[in-house]
Amino acid sequence: MNPEQPQVALTSRYSIKDTCRLLGIHRDTLYKYTHTTNEIKCGWRESGGRKKKFYLGSEILRFWNKQI
Repeated sequence: MNPEQPQVALTSRYSIKDTCRLLGIHRDTLYKYTHTTNEIKCGWRESGGRKKKFYLGSEILRFWNKQI
């Protein structure tokens, strides 16, 4: 986990890749926190007929503050 607070816009949507980079965690770890322990919530949007996950900046900060 990054020791420095992620620089995010509270209402912006971040991809899985961007969220992992901002938090300094691996994709598998983010999956665990999202689906197993429900510590961070994701949203879904439809793009090209497929659903894609996103994380709001406010949710990234809430999760980061809880972990530190």
